Amino acid sequence: MTLAAMRHQTATMTTEGFEGARTAVVDGTTLAYVELGDGEPVVFLHGDISDLRTWEQQMAPIGAGHRVIAYSRRFFRPNEEGAAGADYTWPRHVDDLLVFLDATKAAPAHLVGNSSGAYIALLAAIRQPDAVRTLVLEEPPVMPLLMSTPPRPAGMLKLFARTPRTAFSLMKYGVTVMVPAEKAFRRGDDDKGMKTFARGVLGGPAFFDRLSPARLRQIKDNVEPIKQQLLTGGLPPLADNDLRRMSVPTLIVTGERTAAAMHPLMDRLQELLPNVERVAVPNASHFMHEDNPQVLNKAILDFLDRHAS
Repeated sequence: MTLAAMRHQTATMTTEGFEGARTAVVDGTTLAYVELGDGEPVVFLHGDISDLRTWEQQMAPIGAGHRVIAYSRRFFRPNEEGAAGADYTWPRHVDDLLVFLDATKAAPAHLVGNSSGAYIALLAAIRQPDAVRTLVLEEPPVMPLLMSTPPRPAGMLKLFARTPRTAFSLMKYGVTVMVPAEKAFRRGDDDKGMKTFARGVLGGPAFFDRLSPARLRQIKDNVEPIKQQLLTGGLPPLADNDLRRMSVPTLIVTGERTAAAMHPLMDRLQELLPNVERVAVPNASHFMHEDNPQVLNKAILDFLDRHAS
């Protein structure tokens, strides 16, 4: 399917799955969100192959005792697409999150993030810790803790000398996922780029091939921001000392069957954070909140109960 055809298809889908969504004005744009329940705010941040619909299995269980909010990040459905030259950078999304918390009177909030959404939540907690009660981080791509992005040869050699298994898993992920996905997007084959990226993020074809038509449509709906996130530069810097100084209680969550490269990244994140817990979700990929929502929801609720104000 061509990008033009995909855009035409997604233009007819902007209300499907977003019934009852509200909007918040955030720095010159509007962000769609859904809200449920009362109590301490819990705000969900999706990753790059998702939008607010990815959290539908968390809303009611966690909303039974909390005010839960799931929003779609800038440029993700059903929000407006980015115009030519739009700012897809990571600091833009961190700014949006902090303004969104103020706009919805949700600060300080418990932040639950998946993938890039988890990285954005982490960066927001470092920048403005008083806006964050706790963090639940589902596999944020914290590559800068171990290597530069994009990687430099000297840095990779040092990593190979220090931890060869970690270096190999990260190099394999880059060679088999990130590089071919980026090349496909650059030559205009957006469908190939999207599938390569999604399969790699989920840890291989097994979880991707069993995605429902609705879930595949959610990925295709958001192909343009996926593409732009890959093509507009590397991951933002993340300093060890910023994490060592962070006091926000944090739960790191990994999927038992996620991509191999995720495990050493989460190990390093766990080493650096002073107030941290960790849990693995069985029979789950990078989409652990979709693959095994019962286990994931219980882990979140137990963590929130321990850290309620």
